[in-house]
Amino acid sequence: MKIKKLDHLSEIYHEYDAFLIDLWGVMHNGIELNASAINTVKKLEDKGKRIIFLTNAPRPTEKVVKFLKKLKMEEKLLKNVVTSGEAALNSLKQKKFGQKFYHLGPKRDDSLFSHMKKDKTVIEKCDFILCTGLFDEEEENLKYYENLLKDFTHKKLVCTNPDLTVHRGGTEEYCAGKIAEIFEDLGGETIYFGKPYKEVYLSCLDTNQKTLVIGDNLKTDIKGANSMNLDSIFITGGIHKSKINNVEGLEELLKKHNVSANYFQKELTW
Repeated sequence: MKIKKLDHLSEIYHEYDAFLIDLWGVMHNGIELNASAINTVKKLEDKGKRIIFLTNAPRPTEKVVKFLKKLKMEEKLLKNVVTSGEAALNSLKQKKFGQKFYHLGPKRDDSLFSHMKKDKTVIEKCDFILCTGLFDEEEENLKYYENLLKDFTHKKLVCTNPDLTVHRGGTEEYCAGKIAEIFEDLGGETIYFGKPYKEVYLSCLDTNQKTLVIGDNLKTDIKGANSMNLDSIFITGGIHKSKINNVEGLEELLKKHNVSANYFQKELTW
């Protein structure tokens, strides 16, 4: 399937009932909102379309909503926000992986397990490793995580954000998916919550509605759309922007990731 350039979402929006939209890379860059994308979502809202924001954020939904409001996103647009952290939280509450856990990630993600802090322990004593990202003081040194995890591959690692990297403004940062990749290279087993894994889609999709997926990450947004047999728009100005110079380069990139998208836009535009 050849990917088509889509100048305006207004050309095709009427073909769909619902829009499953990524947040980071489409709606904002970690620092400010994308005005064109916000305008587009408002238009969809005015047309009575169902909008779901699905994000690989290792935090509860309420924390992400709070962050979006801080960026000045209107409350009326935030009715349906689903995070990978919230999906993981439901399984953690059910003690699916055991009781005691070791938290691998920054302090700002502590809200994910605020109700079960008493079960947090050291890596030697845990039932499983809960990975939400990288430690603040070790954001660059991947060897550190290899050394930390190499003797604990017999334990399961629960990854609450399958993304490998993200752009905060103009800076690229590693995400929890990078740690999961290291853990698997060491021979460990990872349980993932979030895109592109089916469970997170089933938790927020209405199968009676024709849904269009909009995202900037080929490994998560577009791969997830493919696995759910949903149409998609690939936003080229996000995570992969440095690798795309022209349509041929775009086709090559899709091929390399073994995914297909129906349309592409540099940014979400009405």
